[in-house]
Amino acid sequence: IKEEGIKQKNCLKYMAASDVILLDFWLSRVRIALAEKGVHYEYREQNLDNKSSLLLQMNPVHKKILVLIHNGKPVCESNIIVQYLDEAWHKSPPLLPSDPYLRAQARRRSGGGNAKKELIEVFKVLERQLGEKLYLVGESFGLADIALIPFSVWFYALNKIGNMDIDKECPKLAAWVKRCMEREAVSKSLPDSHKFYDFALEIQKKKGTN
Repeated sequence: IKEEGIKQKNCLKYMAASDVILLDFWLSRVRIALAEKGVHYEYREQNLDNKSSLLLQMNPVHKKILVLIHNGKPVCESNIIVQYLDEAWHKSPPLLPSDPYLRAQARRRSGGGNAKKELIEVFKVLERQLGEKLYLVGESFGLADIALIPFSVWFYALNKIGNMDIDKECPKLAAWVKRCMEREAVSKSLPDSHKFYDFALEIQKKKGTN
């Protein structure tokens, strides 16, 4: 018990160096939101096979990323973290529209849990949702765009592995991705699609050997 107490004190002492800490692994919509809001933070990449004592302390029940630590208090789950950032840093440009209906639409789009399981279907839904708009909900980059743009790193892998041409099948979606990637907050937060493809292949190899 004494040793555990010392570990916790060391974690808290180490945290004091930064008001905002993000415990994450490579790909995250939260990093885009942080950049869009202009929040300075300390990024600590996590080893999923050897979780840090800070991660275990900040998320003791689920023991998973993502975790945002703000003034020593943890906020978990990416959608919740992004909305927390929008409210906590309310003086910087908002991620949600001012119109109540559009706000509801943005929250609904950002919370889609099927996106990871049915990416192609989601891409086609987004193509229809975009229509002639610049972004998913209106003409401004916001919460819904932040929530879904990370999935665009799969495009190259899907084209290679699935013999697809997403740019041809979903031209409006492809144009939306290009617009989003022109934003520094997005381009600097997402991994290169070719590197992500190599990473995905490595994961597949590991699964095949297990």
